[in-house]
Amino acid sequence: MPTTFATVLNCMDGRVQRPVAEYLCRRFGVDCVDTITEAGIIRFLADRPDAPETLSALAKVRISTGKHASTQMAVAAHADCAGNPVSDQEQIAQVRRAATFLRHRFGGCEVVGLWLD
Repeated sequence: MPTTFATVLNCMDGRVQRPVAEYLCRRFGVDCVDTITEAGIIRFLADRPDAPETLSALAKVRISTGKHASTQMAVAAHADCAGNPVSDQEQIAQVRRAATFLRHRFGGCEVVGLWLD
């Protein structure tokens, strides 16, 4: 049986990597999660579609969807983010905008937004 993958675009903060990957394996029923990280990644995905950070992340998502056949993805953010020092409410709004952006870019994929407190 082939290995199954999901994709996550997540903050680089090490505190959130393992819990997000474990949750997504359970939620999506996959074996592995391709993890794409950048400090405060949601601020780029939500509001700066032409930023180098966004373009780099999208190229990596294309690898995950193309080579690993990932059809499920998440965008995640967390409280006390050093890379995106805005209020929790603003980050939650950014997660929603980032998820919408990814849904438009990768129409065949299920995209969920995650918030870690």
